[in-house]
Amino acid sequence: MSGPSLKKPDAHSSIHEAALNEAKELMEIYRRCLEDNQEEKALQVAEIIIEHWETRTLKHAEAEEEGLYKEMVEENPEVKELVIQLTRDHDIMRRIVDQMKELLQKQVVDEQFISLMNGLIIVDLIHNEDEMNKLLVNDKH
Repeated sequence: MSGPSLKKPDAHSSIHEAALNEAKELMEIYRRCLEDNQEEKALQVAEIIIEHWETRTLKHAEAEEEGLYKEMVEENPEVKELVIQLTRDHDIMRRIVDQMKELLQKQVVDEQFISLMNGLIIVDLIHNEDEMNKLLVNDKH
């Protein structure tokens, strides 16, 4: 069973918005470290960014997959294809985070990390929009 806030569009949207705003702020801090040639600090920020995506967005995604999505499909089988698409978005985000981890393990501090973060943010924005406008509008709760 999913948490009650996952089924409430306003609360659910707030969860997404807060996590995305934090991610954007962290990306700006990382970008400033690159501009200031603070490689060691950039590596520390990169670690925090990865932790942020894993503990905020990807944990939330896991909760959606284990609870909300299953409940929504049980209540309305017509959303099954949409749930498959939304789950695929989560998989793409996990893969991008894995690529970020590889860069961190190699101690790579460059624009490639920012490109990956931008990709994550874009996928997450589209995903959140689809969830709010296609999945949760169908819910009668």
